[in-house]
Amino acid sequence: MMLSLFHSHHACSTSRFCRKLSSFGHGESASPFGVGPSKIRLKRRNPSLRSSTAALTVMALMTDPNYFQVGRLVGSYGFMNITSYSSFQTEGMTTYDRIQEVDKLRVQNVGEGQVKIRIYEGRVIQGRLQGTNVLFKVYPGRITGGTESDLMAANELGSHASLQEDPRNICENIQFLLGAFETITGEQWLAFRNDGKFSAADYAKFASENISKGLSNSSPIFGLGQNWKARRYFVIKLLNGAMNGLAYMHENDRLHQSLGPSSVVMNTVIERDEAVLVPRLRDLAFSVDIRYSAIGDGHLSQDLWHRATSAGAFAPFEKRAFAIADDM
Repeated sequence: MMLSLFHSHHACSTSRFCRKLSSFGHGESASPFGVGPSKIRLKRRNPSLRSSTAALTVMALMTDPNYFQVGRLVGSYGFMNITSYSSFQTEGMTTYDRIQEVDKLRVQNVGEGQVKIRIYEGRVIQGRLQGTNVLFKVYPGRITGGTESDLMAANELGSHASLQEDPRNICENIQFLLGAFETITGEQWLAFRNDGKFSAADYAKFASENISKGLSNSSPIFGLGQNWKARRYFVIKLLNGAMNGLAYMHENDRLHQSLGPSSVVMNTVIERDEAVLVPRLRDLAFSVDIRYSAIGDGHLSQDLWHRATSAGAFAPFEKRAFAIADDM
């Protein structure tokens, strides 16, 4: 099945990208994509990520492609660029005028970005995680995707490594990164644990089709047909999981900045399986570091800070508050 999903995000600047591929090694701390140490703590696969008795394994982020086996192509998707913003002036304005100015912020020029992502199935074939199912997210090389592609790949890698830094505080509502590597053609491959291929956007499409076609209880996807109670519980858990993941990111000084239905991956879309549903946030290519020391920095976040200034946020604490609100 070929997916063609487009995520909304803010246009980004580019800079020179340092390419560096490190080979796998239990004692190595080199990192692919030149973004710093990749040694992180990975938790063994365990149904209870929060259990204090769960065994922990310390290992380097897998950066050797020989540790993976690539399967079939699952699909592909691209991104939308927002390329212009309205200014925001408040001096001498009435309350009504201010409301009108705020509304202008919603009027933005949108175009299709040049970075196209491919998704493959696969699995780990060596090491302690052998047999683990994987989803590969493939960024095109610089020739095809430009420097922007390299920046996005490095930013997503760094964001996940940061959020997975503390093994005692792994959020189950954020997709889990297992490894990353670069091919000789310059493509950047990120390997995530396969916790589901359907997104919240896919679920919404299935639910809409189910309603419009008036499917009965024999529906192979939903099973309960028009059981609104089951659907309500399912949707509430879906939203709660997504918001829990976002709250965790904010608590750890990270913004998502590409949040939408397609950015929430689900391990099931069957409504009667609400008890086992675990929504997870993905697509952290535009994630922003909002530590006070990083406010205003970052090639991929310049438009966020531009919007903050346009909205009247000048001090670091004002920009940070604007950024968190913007992320929701």
